[in-house]
Amino acid sequence: MSEKINHDYEESPKRVVTLSIRCPVCGGNEFIQSYERGEIACANCGLVLDEKIIDLGPEWRAFTPEEKMKRSRVGAPLTRTTPDSLVTVIDWRGKDALGRDLDYKRRLEMLRLRKWQMRSKVQTSIERNLQQASIELERISSQLGLPKSVKERAMEIYRKAVEQGLVRGRSIESVMAAAIYAACRELRVPRTLDEIAKYTKGGRKEVARCYRLLLREGTAKVPLANPIDFVPRIAEALKLSGSVVRRAIMILQEARKKGITAGKDPAGLAAAAIYIASLLEGDIRTQKEVAQAAQVTEVTVRNRYKELAKELKIKIPLR
Repeated sequence: MSEKINHDYEESPKRVVTLSIRCPVCGGNEFIQSYERGEIACANCGLVLDEKIIDLGPEWRAFTPEEKMKRSRVGAPLTRTTPDSLVTVIDWRGKDALGRDLDYKRRLEMLRLRKWQMRSKVQTSIERNLQQASIELERISSQLGLPKSVKERAMEIYRKAVEQGLVRGRSIESVMAAAIYAACRELRVPRTLDEIAKYTKGGRKEVARCYRLLLREGTAKVPLANPIDFVPRIAEALKLSGSVVRRAIMILQEARKKGITAGKDPAGLAAAAIYIASLLEGDIRTQKEVAQAAQVTEVTVRNRYKELAKELKIKIPLR
């Protein structure tokens, strides 16, 4: 289908188009395209040919060529992880668009422009803080392989903590690590506090203190951790079959109904359920292997395994 559109500077919700098809009633080939109604109707008799069209144009209107150029947008889309609105950065390598080296005078000019661009981007203490936090967020999330949704939520939590004055006197790295852990808990991405704290200088104790502060001040609202979320990740590390995963999830669901999971470490419960399921399904893994995959101690796996087997009356086959 080819169309000939009447171009004008105003982005009107209605426009007359000439199509290669004919109206089945009057035989005309001029149609009115209305994005407000989502319809294509014949300009002569008013017959509606299509009533579910989608407007793919911009959401703004322009009446002059200057206004149209001013409102057009280019560049990468803005995200919550970007601390400022300017995402374009002047390169420091001294090369042009074709990769050729610039001369000495032009290179000095580019370095001077880059310096003033960096200064103009960061003007207040909050902007400097957010810029440093975004660097820490990218570093920790890349080490953990976190999805984009977690990074955006973590930056949102950290920004709220900065506005409340919770970061003052504390390490940016530790508060950001706490925000990442809170985002993982909120979006049900299985990451333990030890895994996240491993990539910080402050350590687990400092990150846990900042995390409790975020919860106490209402910056983050975290639901209770579910041990079932940890099962697929531990099973993938141990290369277990789908039947073992299903059995482990069934064990945890039964344990939750009986109230056994309250107050227990979710990673330890998931590891114990996987260990029991591997014994029942014949795809056996040792307690040491399961503990290493879940990043808990063997004592935790052994204690939780005995509790689940006793409370759920599971008969463990002899090896």
